[in-house]
Amino acid sequence: MDYAILVNMLDTNPASPGHVLAVLRAEGPLTRQELQERVGVSRVTMVERLDALRRTDLVRQAGHRESSGGRRAELLAVNDTGRTALVADIGQSHATLAVVDLRGTVFARQDLRLSTRHSPDETLPRLVGEARSLLSDSGRAESLCAVGLSVPGQIDHETGVTTAPPTMREWGSVRLRDPFADAFGVPVLLENDANALALADYYAMGRPEATVVGVKVGTGIGAGVVIAGRPHRGETGSAGEIGHMRIEGSDRRCSCGRRGCVAAEASGQALVRSLRTSGARSVEDVVRWVSDGRREAVEAVSAAGRLVGTVLATVVTIVNPRYVRLGGAVGVLPPFVEALRATVEANAHASALRKLDIAASQLGDRGAFVGLSGLVADEMLSPATVDALCRRRQGL
Repeated sequence: MDYAILVNMLDTNPASPGHVLAVLRAEGPLTRQELQERVGVSRVTMVERLDALRRTDLVRQAGHRESSGGRRAELLAVNDTGRTALVADIGQSHATLAVVDLRGTVFARQDLRLSTRHSPDETLPRLVGEARSLLSDSGRAESLCAVGLSVPGQIDHETGVTTAPPTMREWGSVRLRDPFADAFGVPVLLENDANALALADYYAMGRPEATVVGVKVGTGIGAGVVIAGRPHRGETGSAGEIGHMRIEGSDRRCSCGRRGCVAAEASGQALVRSLRTSGARSVEDVVRWVSDGRREAVEAVSAAGRLVGTVLATVVTIVNPRYVRLGGAVGVLPPFVEALRATVEANAHASALRKLDIAASQLGDRGAFVGLSGLVADEMLSPATVDALCRRRQGL
Protein backbone atom coordinates (compact mmCIF):
# COMPACT_ATOMS: atom_id res chain seq x y z
CA MET A 1 0.00 0.00 0.00
CA ASP A 2 1.24 3.50 -0.82
CA TYR A 3 1.69 5.27 2.51
CA ALA A 4 1.58 8.67 0.79
CA ILE A 5 -1.95 7.96 -0.39
CA LEU A 6 -3.11 7.77 3.21
CA VAL A 7 -1.08 10.57 4.72
CA ASN A 8 -1.56 13.08 1.91
CA MET A 9 -5.34 12.82 1.94
CA LEU A 10 -5.45 15.59 4.52
CA ASP A 11 -2.96 18.07 5.92
CA THR A 12 -1.73 16.77 9.26
CA ASN A 13 1.13 17.19 11.72
CA PRO A 14 3.75 14.61 10.65
CA ALA A 15 4.21 13.62 14.30
CA SER A 16 0.52 13.48 15.25
CA PRO A 17 -1.35 10.34 16.38
CA GLY A 18 -3.18 10.33 13.05
CA HIS A 19 0.10 10.36 11.16
CA VAL A 20 1.44 7.50 13.29
CA LEU A 21 -1.70 5.46 12.62
CA ALA A 22 -1.41 6.13 8.88
CA VAL A 23 2.12 4.71 8.88
CA LEU A 24 0.98 1.70 10.88
CA ARG A 25 -1.96 1.18 8.54
CA ALA A 26 0.27 1.36 5.47
CA GLU A 27 3.17 -0.77 6.72
CA GLY A 28 2.03 -2.70 9.80
CA PRO A 29 2.13 -4.77 11.83
CA LEU A 30 5.24 -3.10 13.26
CA THR A 31 7.07 -3.08 16.57
CA ARG A 32 7.15 0.18 18.51
CA GLN A 33 10.83 0.61 17.59
CA GLU A 34 10.12 0.04 13.88
CA LEU A 35 7.24 2.49 13.98
CA GLN A 36 9.37 5.07 15.78
CA GLU A 37 12.09 4.79 13.12
CA ARG A 38 9.62 5.12 10.24
CA VAL A 39 7.88 8.16 11.70
CA GLY A 40 11.14 9.75 12.84
CA VAL A 41 10.24 10.83 16.37
CA SER A 42 11.75 10.29 19.80
CA ARG A 43 10.89 7.33 22.02
CA VAL A 44 9.00 9.61 24.42
CA THR A 45 6.92 11.10 21.61
CA MET A 46 6.11 7.67 20.21
CA VAL A 47 4.96 6.44 23.63
CA GLU A 48 2.68 9.49 23.92
CA ARG A 49 1.23 8.94 20.44
CA LEU A 50 0.58 5.26 21.06
CA ASP A 51 -1.06 6.04 24.40
CA ALA A 52 -3.43 8.43 22.61
CA LEU A 53 -4.25 5.80 19.99
CA ARG A 54 -4.84 3.13 22.63
CA ARG A 55 -7.23 5.42 24.51
CA THR A 56 -9.32 5.67 21.34
CA ASP A 57 -9.07 1.89 20.75
CA LEU A 58 -7.38 2.38 17.38
CA VAL A 59 -4.33 0.19 18.00
CA ARG A 60 -4.21 -3.48 18.95
CA GLN A 61 -1.56 -6.07 19.74
CA ALA A 62 -0.83 -8.35 16.79
CA GLY A 63 1.52 -10.96 18.22
CA HIS A 64 5.28 -10.70 18.59
CA ARG A 65 8.26 -10.33 16.28
CA GLU A 66 10.32 -13.51 16.23
CA SER A 67 13.72 -13.02 17.84
CA SER A 68 16.92 -15.08 17.72
CA GLY A 69 17.58 -14.19 21.32
CA GLY A 70 16.24 -12.04 24.11
CA ARG A 71 12.75 -10.74 24.62
CA ARG A 72 10.38 -10.82 21.64
CA ALA A 73 9.08 -7.40 20.63
CA GLU A 74 5.34 -6.77 20.63
CA LEU A 75 3.79 -6.14 17.21
CA LEU A 76 1.23 -3.37 16.80
CA ALA A 77 -1.54 -3.11 14.20
CA VAL A 78 -4.51 -0.88 13.43
CA ASN A 79 -7.66 -2.01 15.21
CA ASP A 80 -9.97 -2.10 12.18
CA THR A 81 -12.36 -4.61 13.74
CA GLY A 82 -13.56 -2.59 16.73
CA ARG A 83 -15.62 -0.05 14.80
CA THR A 84 -18.77 -0.72 12.80
CA ALA A 85 -20.19 0.69 9.58
CA LEU A 86 -23.69 0.33 8.23
CA VAL A 87 -23.59 0.08 4.43
CA ALA A 88 -26.34 0.00 1.82
CA ASP A 89 -26.25 -0.58 -1.94
CA ILE A 90 -29.41 0.87 -3.50
CA GLY A 91 -30.36 -0.18 -7.03
CA GLN A 92 -33.29 0.00 -9.41
CA SER A 93 -35.05 -3.12 -8.14
CA HIS A 94 -33.12 -4.07 -5.03
CA ALA A 95 -31.29 -2.81 -1.98
CA THR A 96 -28.78 -4.68 0.13
CA LEU A 97 -27.94 -3.67 3.69
CA ALA A 98 -25.02 -4.92 5.74
CA VAL A 99 -23.34 -4.39 9.08
CA VAL A 100 -19.55 -4.55 8.62
CA ASP A 101 -16.34 -3.64 10.39
CA LEU A 102 -13.68 -1.43 8.81
CA ARG A 103 -11.95 -4.51 7.44
CA GLY A 104 -15.08 -5.42 5.45
CA THR A 105 -16.14 -8.40 7.56
CA VAL A 106 -19.91 -8.82 7.19
CA PHE A 107 -21.74 -9.49 10.48
CA ALA A 108 -25.28 -9.22 9.16
CA ARG A 109 -26.92 -8.53 5.81
CA GLN A 110 -30.37 -8.19 4.34
CA ASP A 111 -31.48 -8.21 0.71
CA LEU A 112 -34.61 -6.28 -0.14
CA ARG A 113 -36.70 -6.34 -3.30
CA LEU A 114 -37.96 -2.92 -4.33
CA SER A 115 -40.89 -2.05 -6.54
CA THR A 116 -39.91 -1.33 -10.14
CA ARG A 117 -40.63 2.40 -9.91
CA HIS A 118 -39.81 2.92 -6.25
CA SER A 119 -39.55 6.49 -5.02
CA PRO A 120 -37.32 8.00 -2.29
CA ASP A 121 -40.38 8.87 -0.18
CA GLU A 122 -41.37 5.20 -0.22
CA THR A 123 -37.94 3.58 -0.06
CA LEU A 124 -35.78 5.66 2.29
CA PRO A 125 -38.00 5.29 5.40
CA ARG A 126 -38.15 1.56 4.75
CA LEU A 127 -34.36 1.32 4.39
CA VAL A 128 -33.76 3.31 7.57
CA GLY A 129 -36.17 1.09 9.51
CA GLU A 130 -34.66 -2.13 8.17
CA ALA A 131 -31.15 -0.82 8.80
CA ARG A 132 -31.99 0.07 12.40
CA SER A 133 -33.32 -3.45 13.03
CA LEU A 134 -30.36 -5.11 11.32
CA LEU A 135 -27.87 -3.06 13.33
CA SER A 136 -29.67 -3.82 16.59
CA ASP A 137 -29.84 -7.54 15.86
CA SER A 138 -26.12 -7.63 15.00
CA GLY A 139 -25.17 -6.54 18.51
CA ARG A 140 -22.76 -3.90 17.16
CA ALA A 141 -24.88 -0.75 17.44
CA GLU A 142 -22.67 0.76 20.16
CA SER A 143 -19.61 0.76 17.89
CA LEU A 144 -21.30 2.34 14.85
CA CYS A 145 -19.03 5.06 13.44
CA ALA A 146 -20.43 5.79 9.96
CA VAL A 147 -22.93 4.91 7.25
CA GLY A 148 -21.90 4.26 3.63
CA LEU A 149 -24.39 4.37 0.74
CA SER A 150 -23.95 3.56 -2.95
CA VAL A 151 -26.45 4.48 -5.66
CA PRO A 152 -26.50 4.65 -9.46
CA GLY A 153 -26.12 8.08 -11.00
CA GLN A 154 -24.22 11.20 -10.06
CA ILE A 155 -23.80 12.62 -6.56
CA ASP A 156 -22.96 16.12 -5.42
CA HIS A 157 -20.56 15.20 -2.64
CA GLU A 158 -20.71 18.66 -1.09
CA THR A 159 -24.48 18.68 -0.59
CA GLY A 160 -25.27 14.96 -0.68
CA VAL A 161 -27.85 15.57 -3.42
CA THR A 162 -28.30 12.96 -6.15
CA THR A 163 -28.76 13.35 -9.88
CA ALA A 164 -31.22 10.71 -11.01
CA PRO A 165 -29.95 7.97 -13.33
CA PRO A 166 -32.21 7.38 -16.35
CA THR A 167 -33.41 4.09 -14.83
CA MET A 168 -34.43 5.77 -11.53
CA ARG A 169 -35.93 9.10 -12.55
CA GLU A 170 -37.70 9.61 -9.22
CA TRP A 171 -34.33 9.81 -7.46
CA GLY A 172 -33.26 13.22 -8.72
CA SER A 173 -32.45 16.04 -6.25
CA VAL A 174 -32.72 13.72 -3.24
CA ARG A 175 -30.83 14.67 -0.06
CA LEU A 176 -29.72 11.12 0.52
CA ARG A 177 -27.60 11.74 3.62
CA ASP A 178 -30.26 13.36 5.75
CA PRO A 179 -32.54 10.41 6.70
CA PHE A 180 -29.57 8.26 7.73
CA ALA A 181 -27.74 11.06 9.54
CA ASP A 182 -30.91 11.90 11.47
CA ALA A 183 -31.55 8.25 12.34
CA PHE A 184 -28.05 7.20 13.37
CA GLY A 185 -26.20 10.40 14.31
CA VAL A 186 -22.96 9.47 12.51
CA PRO A 187 -21.25 10.67 9.31
CA VAL A 188 -22.88 9.43 6.09
CA LEU A 189 -20.64 8.80 3.07
CA LEU A 190 -22.05 8.56 -0.45
CA GLU A 191 -20.62 6.95 -3.57
CA ASN A 192 -21.72 6.10 -7.08
CA ASP A 193 -22.22 2.34 -7.41
CA ALA A 194 -19.63 1.92 -10.18
CA ASN A 195 -17.05 3.85 -8.15
CA ALA A 196 -17.84 1.59 -5.19
CA LEU A 197 -17.13 -1.43 -7.41
CA ALA A 198 -13.81 0.01 -8.61
CA LEU A 199 -12.83 0.81 -5.02
CA ALA A 200 -13.80 -2.68 -3.88
CA ASP A 201 -11.46 -4.35 -6.33
CA TYR A 202 -8.73 -1.84 -5.57
CA TYR A 203 -9.01 -2.65 -1.85
CA ALA A 204 -9.28 -6.41 -2.50
CA MET A 205 -6.06 -6.32 -4.54
CA GLY A 206 -4.22 -4.83 -1.58
CA ARG A 207 -4.32 -1.17 -2.67
CA PRO A 208 -1.82 -1.48 -5.54
CA GLU A 209 0.05 1.58 -6.78
CA ALA A 210 -1.95 1.37 -9.99
CA THR A 211 -4.98 2.81 -11.75
CA VAL A 212 -8.09 0.63 -11.60
CA VAL A 213 -11.19 0.91 -13.81
CA GLY A 214 -14.32 -0.89 -12.65
CA VAL A 215 -17.14 -1.46 -15.15
CA LYS A 216 -20.55 -2.42 -13.82
CA VAL A 217 -23.09 -3.92 -16.23
CA GLY A 218 -26.38 -4.76 -14.59
CA THR A 219 -29.69 -3.08 -15.30
CA GLY A 220 -27.62 -0.14 -16.61
CA ILE A 221 -23.96 0.45 -17.44
CA GLY A 222 -21.45 2.57 -15.54
CA ALA A 223 -17.75 2.77 -14.78
CA GLY A 224 -15.57 3.97 -11.94
CA VAL A 225 -11.92 5.02 -12.01
CA VAL A 226 -9.55 4.83 -9.04
CA ILE A 227 -6.35 6.85 -9.42
CA ALA A 228 -3.75 7.08 -6.64
CA GLY A 229 -6.13 5.38 -4.24
CA ARG A 230 -9.04 7.78 -4.75
CA PRO A 231 -12.11 7.69 -7.01
CA HIS A 232 -11.89 10.11 -9.91
CA ARG A 233 -15.31 11.75 -10.06
CA GLY A 234 -14.63 14.57 -12.50
CA GLU A 235 -15.62 18.21 -12.19
CA THR A 236 -19.38 17.57 -11.98
CA GLY A 237 -19.44 13.98 -10.72
CA SER A 238 -20.18 12.50 -14.13
CA ALA A 239 -16.87 10.71 -14.73
CA GLY A 240 -17.44 7.09 -15.73
CA GLU A 241 -20.81 7.45 -17.46
CA ILE A 242 -19.72 5.17 -20.30
CA GLY A 243 -23.23 3.78 -20.70
CA HIS A 244 -24.14 7.03 -22.41
CA MET A 245 -21.28 7.14 -24.88
CA ARG A 246 -22.64 6.82 -28.39
CA ILE A 247 -21.89 3.86 -30.62
CA GLU A 248 -21.76 3.99 -34.39
CA GLY A 249 -24.70 2.56 -36.29
CA SER A 250 -27.24 2.64 -33.45
CA ASP A 251 -30.32 4.84 -33.44
CA ARG A 252 -32.12 3.16 -30.55
CA ARG A 253 -33.54 5.58 -28.01
CA CYS A 254 -31.92 5.36 -24.59
CA SER A 255 -33.71 5.85 -21.29
CA CYS A 256 -31.69 9.07 -20.93
CA GLY A 257 -33.60 10.51 -23.90
CA ARG A 258 -30.76 10.43 -26.42
CA ARG A 259 -30.24 7.94 -29.22
CA GLY A 260 -27.37 5.56 -29.85
CA CYS A 261 -26.08 5.15 -26.27
CA VAL A 262 -24.30 1.88 -25.58
CA ALA A 263 -26.69 1.30 -22.64
CA ALA A 264 -29.61 1.23 -25.08
CA GLU A 265 -28.03 -1.78 -26.81
CA ALA A 266 -25.92 -3.58 -24.21
CA SER A 267 -27.32 -3.05 -20.69
CA GLY A 268 -29.21 -5.71 -18.79
CA GLN A 269 -32.38 -3.80 -19.52
CA ALA A 270 -31.58 -3.86 -23.26
CA LEU A 271 -30.81 -7.59 -23.16
CA VAL A 272 -34.17 -8.33 -21.55
CA ARG A 273 -35.86 -6.34 -24.28
CA SER A 274 -33.98 -8.13 -27.08
CA LEU A 275 -34.76 -11.56 -25.60
CA ARG A 276 -38.37 -10.82 -24.69
CA THR A 277 -39.71 -12.78 -27.67
CA SER A 278 -37.87 -15.82 -26.26
CA GLY A 279 -39.58 -15.35 -22.90
CA ALA A 280 -37.07 -13.25 -20.92
CA ARG A 281 -38.71 -11.01 -18.34
CA SER A 282 -35.78 -9.98 -16.14
CA VAL A 283 -32.00 -9.73 -15.99
CA GLU A 284 -32.11 -12.81 -13.76
CA ASP A 285 -33.65 -14.73 -16.69
CA VAL A 286 -30.79 -13.65 -18.96
CA VAL A 287 -28.17 -14.72 -16.41
CA ARG A 288 -29.84 -18.08 -15.90
CA TRP A 289 -30.13 -18.72 -19.64
CA VAL A 290 -26.45 -17.99 -20.18
CA SER A 291 -25.57 -20.39 -17.36
CA ASP A 292 -27.78 -23.00 -19.03
CA GLY A 293 -26.02 -22.42 -22.35
CA ARG A 294 -29.06 -21.18 -24.28
CA ARG A 295 -27.69 -20.06 -27.62
CA GLU A 296 -29.75 -16.90 -28.08
CA ALA A 297 -28.78 -15.61 -24.64
CA VAL A 298 -25.08 -16.41 -25.06
CA GLU A 299 -25.02 -14.67 -28.44
CA ALA A 300 -26.85 -11.60 -27.11
CA VAL A 301 -24.53 -11.30 -24.12
CA SER A 302 -21.45 -11.71 -26.34
CA ALA A 303 -22.72 -8.96 -28.62
CA ALA A 304 -23.22 -6.74 -25.57
CA GLY A 305 -19.64 -7.45 -24.50
CA ARG A 306 -18.36 -6.35 -27.89
CA LEU A 307 -20.33 -3.10 -27.75
CA VAL A 308 -19.14 -2.22 -24.24
CA GLY A 309 -15.62 -3.26 -25.25
CA THR A 310 -15.72 -0.79 -28.12
CA VAL A 311 -16.29 2.21 -25.83
CA LEU A 312 -14.05 0.78 -23.11
CA ALA A 313 -11.17 0.63 -25.61
CA THR A 314 -11.33 4.42 -25.81
CA VAL A 315 -11.34 4.69 -22.01
CA VAL A 316 -8.34 2.34 -21.78
CA THR A 317 -6.43 4.34 -24.38
CA ILE A 318 -7.09 7.64 -22.56
CA VAL A 319 -6.76 6.51 -18.92
CA ASN A 320 -4.18 3.72 -19.42
CA PRO A 321 -5.21 1.65 -16.36
CA ARG A 322 -3.32 -1.35 -15.02
CA TYR A 323 -6.50 -3.23 -14.10
CA VAL A 324 -10.02 -3.39 -15.48
CA ARG A 325 -12.49 -5.29 -13.33
CA LEU A 326 -15.99 -6.18 -14.50
CA GLY A 327 -18.97 -6.47 -12.19
CA GLY A 328 -22.74 -6.51 -12.18
CA ALA A 329 -25.04 -9.40 -13.05
CA VAL A 330 -24.22 -9.20 -16.77
CA GLY A 331 -20.64 -7.94 -16.51
CA VAL A 332 -19.28 -11.09 -14.87
CA LEU A 333 -20.81 -13.56 -17.36
CA PRO A 334 -18.01 -15.43 -19.21
CA PRO A 335 -19.32 -14.73 -22.75
CA PHE A 336 -19.49 -11.02 -21.91
CA VAL A 337 -16.00 -10.93 -20.39
CA GLU A 338 -14.41 -12.82 -23.28
CA ALA A 339 -16.06 -10.68 -25.96
CA LEU A 340 -15.22 -7.44 -24.16
CA ARG A 341 -11.59 -8.42 -23.62
CA ALA A 342 -11.11 -9.39 -27.28
CA THR A 343 -12.69 -6.12 -28.44
CA VAL A 344 -10.55 -3.96 -26.17
CA GLU A 345 -7.41 -5.78 -27.28
CA ALA A 346 -8.36 -5.23 -30.92
CA ASN A 347 -9.16 -1.52 -30.58
CA ALA A 348 -7.17 0.12 -27.76
CA HIS A 349 -3.75 1.64 -28.38
CA ALA A 350 -0.98 -0.95 -28.19
CA SER A 351 0.95 0.86 -25.47
CA ALA A 352 -2.17 0.98 -23.25
CA LEU A 353 -2.51 -2.80 -23.59
CA ARG A 354 1.04 -3.62 -22.55
CA LYS A 355 0.30 -4.18 -18.85
CA LEU A 356 -3.49 -4.26 -18.95
CA ASP A 357 -5.27 -6.95 -16.93
CA ILE A 358 -8.99 -7.40 -17.71
CA ALA A 359 -11.00 -9.83 -15.60
CA ALA A 360 -14.33 -10.35 -13.88
CA SER A 361 -14.44 -9.17 -10.29
CA GLN A 362 -14.08 -12.04 -7.84
CA LEU A 363 -16.05 -10.27 -5.12
CA GLY A 364 -19.50 -11.32 -6.31
CA ASP A 365 -22.33 -9.66 -4.42
CA ARG A 366 -19.89 -8.55 -1.69
CA GLY A 367 -18.40 -5.89 -3.95
CA ALA A 368 -20.49 -2.99 -2.69
CA PHE A 369 -19.77 -3.92 0.95
CA VAL A 370 -16.02 -4.14 0.37
CA GLY A 371 -15.97 -0.83 -1.48
CA LEU A 372 -18.11 1.03 1.03
CA SER A 373 -16.36 -0.39 4.10
CA GLY A 374 -13.02 0.65 2.61
CA LEU A 375 -14.38 4.10 1.86
CA VAL A 376 -15.55 4.43 5.47
CA ALA A 377 -12.19 3.15 6.75
CA ASP A 378 -10.26 5.69 4.66
CA GLU A 379 -12.40 8.48 6.11
CA MET A 380 -12.65 7.36 9.73
CA LEU A 381 -8.97 6.35 9.97
CA SER A 382 -7.64 9.38 8.09
CA PRO A 383 -5.02 11.44 9.96
CA ALA A 384 -7.31 14.45 10.46
CA THR A 385 -10.23 12.36 11.72
CA VAL A 386 -7.99 10.40 14.10
CA ASP A 387 -6.35 13.56 15.43
CA ALA A 388 -9.75 15.13 16.08
CA LEU A 389 -10.90 11.98 17.88
CA CYS A 390 -7.80 11.96 20.07
CA ARG A 391 -8.29 15.62 20.96
CA ARG A 392 -11.92 14.99 21.95
CA ARG A 393 -10.90 12.03 24.07
CA GLN A 394 -8.34 14.19 25.87
CA GLY A 395 -10.91 16.96 26.33
CA LEU A 396 -8.93 19.47 24.28
